[in-house]
Amino acid sequence: MKSRTVKRLVTGLFVTATCAGAYPAAQATDAPSIARGKYLAEIAACNDCHTPGYMEAAGKVPTELWLTGDSLGWYGPWGTTYAPNLRLYMQKLDEDQWVTIARNLQTRPPMPWFNVNMIEENDLRSLYRFVRALGPAGQPAPAYLPPGQVPPKPYIEFPADPGS
Repeated sequence: MKSRTVKRLVTGLFVTATCAGAYPAAQATDAPSIARGKYLAEIAACNDCHTPGYMEAAGKVPTELWLTGDSLGWYGPWGTTYAPNLRLYMQKLDEDQWVTIARNLQTRPPMPWFNVNMIEENDLRSLYRFVRALGPAGQPAPAYLPPGQVPPKPYIEFPADPGS
């Protein structure tokens, strides 16, 4: 075998073994996609809001807590939103449903839903596979509170739109 082919084979086997061991719910054939999903979740800053304490710990949070939602409220003129537990949410969907939802997603601040709408389909599928591979964990995040209701602490308050 050529050196390049051997390197690809070894890299593929390493990724497969690593992902299959770290994410037991995953199938070995999904390992490269799951690894891509993990990378995307990290660089897209999904953990910043959807993982409790992630920003405060500079990302040093055990994977077991990743994407389990948060009770930190985001309070503004729209009401109060909470980052949902994506690990529980994705358990309710199949992969095609997730792609459709992500393509049409419109949520309240501070979620940058417009960025999710632009993610390429293969990357959406990788994100889905990664979150599903983590398995269900945690509790649902608190429910949305409409405008005019002051949320319980902790919450981050956004100023009103200066143009209003």
